Amino acid sequence: MIAERYGYSEEEQNRIYMMGLLHDVGKIGVPDRIINKPSRLTDEEYERVKEHPAKGDRILKNITSRPELAAVARWHHERIDGTGYPDKKINEEIPEAARIVAVADAYDAMSSNRSYRNVMPQKAVRAEIEAGKGKQFDPVFADIMLELIDEDTLYRLREI
Repeated sequence: MIAERYGYSEEEQNRIYMMGLLHDVGKIGVPDRIINKPSRLTDEEYERVKEHPAKGDRILKNITSRPELAAVARWHHERIDGTGYPDKKINEEIPEAARIVAVADAYDAMSSNRSYRNVMPQKAVRAEIEAGKGKQFDPVFADIMLELIDEDTLYRLREI
């Protein structure tokens, strides 16, 4: 939906959708006891989780006809302000598709039940995305996400 609103063609939207589906494939290399832990992660456990973008990159690089899959897997946790991981990329150094997936992934994470917390209220999700605009998230894509949230008065985006 972000890609559509930004003006991507239907083909480009489908490519971003596929990138979104596969962006966390590297989590298969993180132990289930960490992924499904119902309480706060230790620093060591969090470091293990932070390995998943590079693992996803290694896995998806095998799909040589779609190099963008590996790029999004690797860089979807980078932050516009350069404090993300694994490579501390900044602004446009982060591929546009990864910047789109990053804000969509954050929305999905906050609007879904997790082992450590329930769904966040939509107001709180909106506030987190607003707070991350220009720091964590590309401001253009964050604004589009905020528009989508504002239009979603029944909180149905999380069901799509």
